[in-house]
Amino acid sequence: MNCTLCDSKLTMRVGQKYFVCSTCDARLMDSKFRLSKKTEKKHYETHNNDVNDRRYQKFTSPISNYVLENFNTESVGLDFGSGTGPVISKVLQDSGYLINQYDPFFAPDPNALQIQYDFVISCEVIEHFYTPCKEFEVLKKLLKPNGKLICMTLLYKEDLDFENWYYKNDPTHVFFYSEKTVDFITDKFNFKSSEVFGDRMVVWEN
Repeated sequence: MNCTLCDSKLTMRVGQKYFVCSTCDARLMDSKFRLSKKTEKKHYETHNNDVNDRRYQKFTSPISNYVLENFNTESVGLDFGSGTGPVISKVLQDSGYLINQYDPFFAPDPNALQIQYDFVISCEVIEHFYTPCKEFEVLKKLLKPNGKLICMTLLYKEDLDFENWYYKNDPTHVFFYSEKTVDFITDKFNFKSSEVFGDRMVVWEN
């Protein structure tokens, strides 16, 4: 199997189901353990994501707050992978922002992918990418010059015990990023810059 981000041959394993990429530092699931698309969708449908849930709004607030602080209501954004409960879209729309939504299962609107945006948000989505090389190409093209891609995903750090790391236990989480992986993506896709906030939010500038 080759890395689904950088296409390097994968030889190092961690546990039974995962590989470590020596080129881009990603951890990724062996493809033979991935769920079918039908099973994957059923798993997402079990998520009880209520857009009015204050705890859910708080969890996603790093992205909402970043947009509120860095963009005005004349900016147009896309919620990529908006899921069953597009809470960030609701929070921003309630503040006067125009946000389109795209999700391959729950909002599969191809027209949303035909324009460019001032910002694209993707909350707890990029760890689900089966082919991150293709998905990041799409995300890059969706941004206007100087536009920003704002993602939330829990980053892997070297001091973590991967085999006991809870974040990998979701069967739909198939690709895990470290700060080195973030840097690799910045270079590979010619982003102007990237910035990591804490252990869960990354912003790339086009």
